[in-house]
Amino acid sequence: MDDAETAVVTADDLVRARDRLLAPGRRRLTGESLREALVDLHEFWLTAHATQAGVGGAGSGVALAAVGGLGRRELVPYSDLDLVLVHNGHKGVDVVAEKLWYPLWNSGIGLDHSVRTVGEALRVAASDLRTALGLLDARHLAGDQEVTRRLVDGARQAWRSGVRGRLDEMAESASRRWARSGEIAHRVEPDLKHGRGGLRDVTLLDALSAAQLTDRPSAEVEEARKLLLDVRTELRRVAGRPRDVLRAQDGDEVASALGLPDRFALARAMSSAARTIVYAVDVATRTARAAAPKRGLGVFARSPLRRAPARRPLDEGVVLHGAEVALARDAVPGRDPALLLRVATAAARSKHPIAAGTLAKLADSAPELRQPWPREARDELLALLGSGTGLIDVVEALDRTGLWGRLFPEWGAVRDLPPRDAAHTWTVDRHLVQATAHAARLVTRVSRPDLLLLGALVHDIGKGRQADHSVVGAALTTQIAERLGLWPQDVVTLTALVRHHLLLPHTATRRDVEDEATVRRVVDALGGDPVLLELLHALAEADALATGPGVWTDWKASLVNDLVSRCRTAMAGDPLPEPEPLDQRQRDLARAVAGSGRPDVLLDASGGTAVVTVVAPDRPGLLSRAAGVLALNSLEVHAAALRSHEGAAVDVFTVSPRFGSLPEVTLLREQLTRAVDGSLALADKLAAKERDYGGPPQDPPPPKVLWFDDESTGAAVLELRAADRIGLLHRVADALERSGVDVVWARVSTLGSTVVDSFALTAADGLGSDRRAAVERAVVLAAR
Repeated sequence: MDDAETAVVTADDLVRARDRLLAPGRRRLTGESLREALVDLHEFWLTAHATQAGVGGAGSGVALAAVGGLGRRELVPYSDLDLVLVHNGHKGVDVVAEKLWYPLWNSGIGLDHSVRTVGEALRVAASDLRTALGLLDARHLAGDQEVTRRLVDGARQAWRSGVRGRLDEMAESASRRWARSGEIAHRVEPDLKHGRGGLRDVTLLDALSAAQLTDRPSAEVEEARKLLLDVRTELRRVAGRPRDVLRAQDGDEVASALGLPDRFALARAMSSAARTIVYAVDVATRTARAAAPKRGLGVFARSPLRRAPARRPLDEGVVLHGAEVALARDAVPGRDPALLLRVATAAARSKHPIAAGTLAKLADSAPELRQPWPREARDELLALLGSGTGLIDVVEALDRTGLWGRLFPEWGAVRDLPPRDAAHTWTVDRHLVQATAHAARLVTRVSRPDLLLLGALVHDIGKGRQADHSVVGAALTTQIAERLGLWPQDVVTLTALVRHHLLLPHTATRRDVEDEATVRRVVDALGGDPVLLELLHALAEADALATGPGVWTDWKASLVNDLVSRCRTAMAGDPLPEPEPLDQRQRDLARAVAGSGRPDVLLDASGGTAVVTVVAPDRPGLLSRAAGVLALNSLEVHAAALRSHEGAAVDVFTVSPRFGSLPEVTLLREQLTRAVDGSLALADKLAAKERDYGGPPQDPPPPKVLWFDDESTGAAVLELRAADRIGLLHRVADALERSGVDVVWARVSTLGSTVVDSFALTAADGLGSDRRAAVERAVVLAAR
C-alpha cells in the first residue's frame, strides 16, 4: 500500500482510498493481492479510529474484532464490514460504539455490527447458527487482546462441544439456501456466494474442521475457494458495487481479468471448482455425522465398547458399512478388474454413497481395464448405466476422484464443459449422465437396451472440439465400443446411433414429416435399419428430457412419433399415408368465408396443444397477421400449414398457451378481423406487450439463416436460428411476405430462449442465390 493510500484519516478518506484501489485503469492488483490490500487498508483505518473512539489497550476490557470476510482476510470489493465490539461490562461502551459506527454509516460503507460481552456473544451463538459460524472467523483488530482471545476460545470450545446438536440445523439451512440459489456448476448466471458449491459451502467445511469432525479442506478445495474468490473480486470491480451473481454479460470481462479466453472458459473453471466443493461437502457431512457423538449417549458415545456399524453384503467384495458402500475386508482390487464397477453399481442401486476411503483405495489399486474389457466388467458397466437416478451421484463421485476418467479417457473433453445453448440445464458431462438415467426408464421399448444405455452415455462425447460433435462423437464412439469389446456389428450400430442422434428431432421439428421425400431421406440415412430407428427414437426422448424443462413436449413427442411411424412403414415396404386434407368443418368455413369475405376462426383444444384454423380471403399477409394475433394472446406457435379451399386461404396453426388457458375464440375472431382490415396496430401492440414482459432479450446472439432444398416439392427451406421474443413469427412472416415469396408451411421449435423456425418457400420467379440473399437479409433484420 503506498503513502497516498495510508493517508486515511476520516471514513471518507477510507472510501476514496478504496476507490483508488478499485479504479478501472488501475490493474496492478488482482485477485488475492487486491483482497489483501483491501484488508490492510480497512484494518489500518479501523485500528487508528478505534483508538480515537476510546477502545483502550491491554486491560481496558474492550476490544474490536472482525468476523466474516474481514475476519478471514478475504475482503472482496464493496463488502460490508462485519465487526464486533466486545467488552467486559464496560459502562461507556455505547459511546465508544457510536464513535466507531457513525463515521462508517455516514460515508456509505456497509456495516454489520454488534456490541456484546463475551457471555452475551456466546449465548447468541448458542441459538443462532449464523452468529456461531461467524465467531469461528473472529480476529482481533484493536483494544484488549485478552477479551478477543476469550471470545475466540469460548466460541470454538462451544462449537466443538455443541456441534452434534447442530448438524441437522446446518444441513437444513444449506438445503434452503441451495433451493433458492441453485447449483453454481449448472447455472447460466451462478450465485458465487450462496449457490451450491459456493463460498458459503466452503465456510461449512471450515466449521466442520473447526469442530474437529473432519480434516481441514483439501488443497483442491482451497484452489476452488481461491478461484471463486477471484471471480467474486473481479465481478464486483467490474460492477462497481456489491454483486454475487455473475451475469452472462459480465462473463467475458471477468474472464479477461483472470487471464481466461472467454466466459465459457470461466464457466468451465467455476463448474469444476463448485463440483469439487459440493463433493467435499457431501463427504464431510457424512464423515461429521459418523464422527459426532450420538444424542443421549453422553460419555458412553465415545466408549470403546460402542457397537461398530453393521456390514451387510451387497455383492462380491462389496458391503454396506453403516450408511456407506465399502469394500469387503477380503476384497483385493488389484486382482479383480470388475470390482470398481461392482462397487459403483451397488451404490447406484442402493442409493448409498461410496465411502471416501473405498474410493481412495480403488484409485490407488484398481487395475487399468485393458482392451477388450473382460466380460464381467462390461456387464457391470451396463448394470450401472441401467440403475436410473442412482447413477448420477455415483458418477459424480467417481469423476471427482479420477476413476471415471480412467474408465473413459475421452470424458476429459466434456468434463465441466458449459453448454452453448441456454436451453441446456446441465454441463455436457452431467447432461450425458442425466440422459443415461432417463434412458434407463425406456429400455423396455427397445430390443437392444445395452446399446441405448451406451448411446445415451456418449451421444455428446464429441462436444468441446472444433468440429461437428456428431461426427467427432461417432469416431470416439467407435474407439470406446472397441475398447469395451462389443461385437463388430454392435460397434457399427452404436457409432451410427451417436452419428445420427439429432436426426429424428431435427427432422420432425424442422421439416414436413408428411412429405414422402423427408421420410425417404431419414430411412436412407439409417440404412433401412429398424433397430437403429427404435434406438434413435428412445434416445431422442432421453436426450430432450435431460436437456431441460419444457424441451420434450407433447407436441414434439407427437411429431417424432409420427416421423418414426412413417419410417417404419417405409422400411417395411408399405405405402406411406397421404397428407391429411382439410376436415369438413374447415372446408365448410372456407366456403362461407369465400362467400362473405369476412375472416373467421376455429379453435380446437386437444391435450396440451390446440389447433387454430384461420380462414380469410386469399391474399398476401394473412400468415403474419394471424401470427401476430396469436402472439398477442400468448399462444406459442409450433407449426403452420398454409392451404386454400374454394378461393379462401386456410392457415392451420398448432399452438399451446405460454401460460394460463386458451383465449376465447370470439376474441381471436374480433382481433383477426381488425388485423386483416388494418384497424389493429399489431406492431405497436406487440411492442407494448414485449415491454410489459421485460423488453427484448439483452445482448442476444446474432440471428443465423440456413438454406435447404425440398426434393419433392422444389421449395426452398429457410431455417432461422434466433433469440426468442414476443411476435418474432409475426415479424419474420411479414418480412417474407414483403419479399414476395410464398410460405408453404412453417415449423417452430423453441429451445429455452432460442428458436429454430423453418419455412418452406416458393416464388413465381424462382429462388436463386441472389433472391435467397435478399430474403435472408430481410429475415435477419426482422429477427434482430
